Amino acid sequence: MQQQITGAFLGTAIGDALGVPVEFQTRSYLRENPIREFTGYGCWNQPPGTFSDDTSLTLCTAESLTQGYNLTHMAQTFLKWYAEGYWGAHDKVFDIGHTTRHALTRVGSGTSPLFSGGFEEFENGNGSLMRIMPVAIYLAREENIKQRYHIVKEVSGITHAHFRSVMACFIYVEFLRNLLTIKDLQESYQVMRAAVNDFIMANQFNPVEIRIFNRVLQDNITNLEEKDIQSSGYVVHTLESALWCLLNTNNFQDAVLTAVNLGGDTDTTAAVAGASAGLHYGPDNIPPTWVLGVAKSAKIIELSQQFTDALSTPSA
Repeated sequence: MQQQITGAFLGTAIGDALGVPVEFQTRSYLRENPIREFTGYGCWNQPPGTFSDDTSLTLCTAESLTQGYNLTHMAQTFLKWYAEGYWGAHDKVFDIGHTTRHALTRVGSGTSPLFSGGFEEFENGNGSLMRIMPVAIYLAREENIKQRYHIVKEVSGITHAHFRSVMACFIYVEFLRNLLTIKDLQESYQVMRAAVNDFIMANQFNPVEIRIFNRVLQDNITNLEEKDIQSSGYVVHTLESALWCLLNTNNFQDAVLTAVNLGGDTDTTAAVAGASAGLHYGPDNIPPTWVLGVAKSAKIIELSQQFTDALSTPSA
């Protein structure tokens, strides 16, 4: 599992860093000027290899979980990033979503992380999906799907508490859990769909909300054409596009570059795709120049080892 975890951590940061300079660029622009390697400056005026809040908050999540599951501790670690640039690529914050900012401001003023997240329909950006990957690995040995959903709901809810954000995170977490033990991508996807659909059937979720996930849970997202895949910052779009990129490629490099070159919310689509691709293919199949070129790569690898060690001890 160590290799899978290291791959997932590096995959998140590398996908994110590839996407940062071209965030908000259109698909047609990137078709003419495709990203193939790390580039610099661009949208956020950051040097090549710079990752964004997506990776920083993922690493904060992972670091907190090395101490066991404690929602208050996790929220305070997020706050440390927001206030001090903790786990920032260059120890500062240059990008934060509105919903995340409002939620962390609430946490900073004393609101419990159980009640800090945005719960309105318009607050369904991808700010919790982008950082949820370590939770999937933490829950690898949790057999009770209700307990897994409960923890995903709480962790998403620190910033994004609406059911749609929670369900997107839950679908992704269930898929990643499968990837830890199932080597075939399509099989992992089908097993996730069966488990999530059974869970939905057993609970009285709002059917209007559930239908929003039909392209992932009822149809096969793999079979859609690129023109049918949207890559905005909306959580459902990010879930769909990241899964589509992974399921329609056969190596790490193509998965993350496909994600970036969809345009739109390039860093987050590629971070979410990169986490799953890194977990599936492992660090040995990530281009070495990318591993060396991404900010804080040695510290990310070190944290992945600490995370693995924490999972193997009974207290975790």
